[in-house]
Amino acid sequence: MVGCGETYIPAFALAVGLGPVAVGMLASVPVLVGALVQLITPLAVARLGTNRGWCVACTTVQALSFVPFVAWAIRGHADLWELLLAASIYWSAGMAGGPAWNTWIGTLVPERMRTAFFAHRNRLGQFSVFVGFVAGGIALQVGEAHGMTLLTFAAIFAVAGICRLVSTLMLASCREMQPPERSAVNGAAPIVDRVRKAIGTIATTPSGRLVAYTCALSFSAHVSASYFTPYMLRELGFSYHAFMLVIATQFLAKAITLPWLGRLGSQIGSLGLLRLGGLSVVPLASLWLVSASVWFLMGVQFVAGFCWAAYELALALLFFDAVPHRDRTAVVTAYNLCTAVATVAGAATGGFLLEALGEDHTAYLALFVISSLLRFATIPLLRRVRVLADHT
Repeated sequence: MVGCGETYIPAFALAVGLGPVAVGMLASVPVLVGALVQLITPLAVARLGTNRGWCVACTTVQALSFVPFVAWAIRGHADLWELLLAASIYWSAGMAGGPAWNTWIGTLVPERMRTAFFAHRNRLGQFSVFVGFVAGGIALQVGEAHGMTLLTFAAIFAVAGICRLVSTLMLASCREMQPPERSAVNGAAPIVDRVRKAIGTIATTPSGRLVAYTCALSFSAHVSASYFTPYMLRELGFSYHAFMLVIATQFLAKAITLPWLGRLGSQIGSLGLLRLGGLSVVPLASLWLVSASVWFLMGVQFVAGFCWAAYELALALLFFDAVPHRDRTAVVTAYNLCTAVATVAGAATGGFLLEALGEDHTAYLALFVISSLLRFATIPLLRRVRVLADHT
């Protein structure tokens, strides 16, 4: 779903004639919409009395959200508002199921094996994303050579939707060992009250400093992250083959390095892993200034894959350590909202700067430097997360 679907949505937007700022909106605004919609998750889980059932319902909707993408690719045209709507449904369904899945999986995986399990799971996930992305890139390169680029987009989006339906069947086959607590089912408070309570929980617990840091890093990273695709396809004129090679390298790097990172995390702890990842991602965006060579950028992406894999694995483990099971669904929901706001704010800032600077080669490079500087500014917040170790 992610490899040949989600990651090619920005490229599809460029293929139907949208500009880089519109692509930045497409990569960020639906995330915010999804974060707002997923606020209903605690209430939905409480009413249904099952995390599993809610997850399955959400992933089914997410699979069906690819249908309009297929239709527009066959039609050969799509307006920005149409793409924003479909992408918002995609992200809303995915993010709405996320907090419930987080709580559900926490009851299935024993604490003693979480680090190894999530390292292995993330490795398989990243390898699958890599395979999907490579297959999509090869298909698009062949389709472009035969004048069927948009029809090829239709085909890969159809495959993405089918893959999500398969994964939904896999989720449905898993048991729910521990349903939501009866007190939560009987006490379905208004959404606003639940979010306020969840944010209060974050603010008064060690997880608050972690959330503050991740929001700051999300903002600084998305100042540039939403614009790498238009930079390669539009500014540098990369073919789909070259674009695929550069982006796929990061997924491959994550798949290769996650087993080692899992073992390292067992030795230095999830907090040590967070520091490793958080510090190492700081200069990544500025490395794009050195060369526009495909091979060099593949090297940069391999390093980036390792750095972001360390950060993402540490973050997943820290949330299991820092947030009690009974509060996890609500807290993850509030966390998703905070990070989505930071993501959209970062992408909007990047789009404003890119447009103000002229949307040329120099403007993109300036954006990458600014992103690295902003990431550097998050280091004091990363150091404050140290107190979390005393509560895990």
